[in-house]
Amino acid sequence: MLDESLLDAPDALARADRRGLLRGAAEAGARVRTAARHAAEAGIGTLAPEGRPRAVLVAGPGTAAAGVADLVGALAGASAPVTAIRPTGVAAAAGALRWTLPGWAGSVDLLLIATADGSEPGLALLAEQAYRRGCTVVAVAPVRSPLREAVDGVHGLVVPMAAAPHGEYDAETSAAGPGTLWALLTPLLALLDRVGLIDASPDTLQKVADRLDRTAERCGPAIATYSNPAKTLASELADSLPLVWTEGDAAGPVGRRFAAVLAELAGRPALVAELPEALPSHGGLLAGAFAAGADPDDFFRDRVDEPEAMRARVVLLRDRPTGGLSAGPAARELALSHDTAISELEPEEGSELEALAELLAVTDFAAVYASLASDNRA
Repeated sequence: MLDESLLDAPDALARADRRGLLRGAAEAGARVRTAARHAAEAGIGTLAPEGRPRAVLVAGPGTAAAGVADLVGALAGASAPVTAIRPTGVAAAAGALRWTLPGWAGSVDLLLIATADGSEPGLALLAEQAYRRGCTVVAVAPVRSPLREAVDGVHGLVVPMAAAPHGEYDAETSAAGPGTLWALLTPLLALLDRVGLIDASPDTLQKVADRLDRTAERCGPAIATYSNPAKTLASELADSLPLVWTEGDAAGPVGRRFAAVLAELAGRPALVAELPEALPSHGGLLAGAFAAGADPDDFFRDRVDEPEAMRARVVLLRDRPTGGLSAGPAARELALSHDTAISELEPEEGSELEALAELLAVTDFAAVYASLASDNRA
């Protein structure tokens, strides 16, 4: 259940936000600027690469590292294949996780390590393994962490993770916190710009930070729900099963992160698919038990003490369409033909990175509001 009255009570939101999530979302732009400065100070801007890497491998724990790998893959596109190295282990604890390089990885490949913890022995072992294979290793990790000591200057380059301006988040949620993603991602964007895989110049990163700041102003706790896209989305998703349909290269990883953060922070399930494949793959959900008009056979029974059934709601995340080709109209038609409500987010004009930043900011804020206003998470 979502307490919608809490959304328009800034003081109550602040009291409920014991994990500092709203502050983390608001500080995302500042984290980008600090992370870009750390990247420059680490010497990324002065690198003279001898061509592009054959492949990029990304490793790290938790929601943030998974988001980094997904976003890097979407931004790099066809420039180079991007492979996420998934951890194995008996538990999701720093000491239990292990990462292994693919057998084909070698001297023409680039390994990126992203961690908000830095105490994982498995990542230090991975960096050592990559060094023996001749891979270039670049890591983003907290300033005082075992990983930085193990890698920096010996097995590769380490960029200090940009700290939150007013102190770190709760350790349990930092990996999914909105600012943490940008603290890990930004130095890697600067590196990939330097090796020619993406366009993330210092000027572009500054525009990304500005876009994040403007979006935070629109989505902040003092802005009423009716004019706040993040609060509106959180309210619309109350008691529903979100079907997150994405269109465009930038929107895909944003949708997958939105579902992951909703689950981790708010304890809410969501399903994600890319258009146009989402139409057949999720079409059955709109016609089955989650359909707006679905009802058990016993229509006349007493429902006073029964919880309200969860219904599907489509969330359409789109980049601005290129060439006029879009599956958006077909998505709306399918949803409305099944009396299913639909929420839409589309960024303002700008670069691909700016569009991605805006969509990430709105959905991160929405997940935070859903978390704070949910009875089981407040």
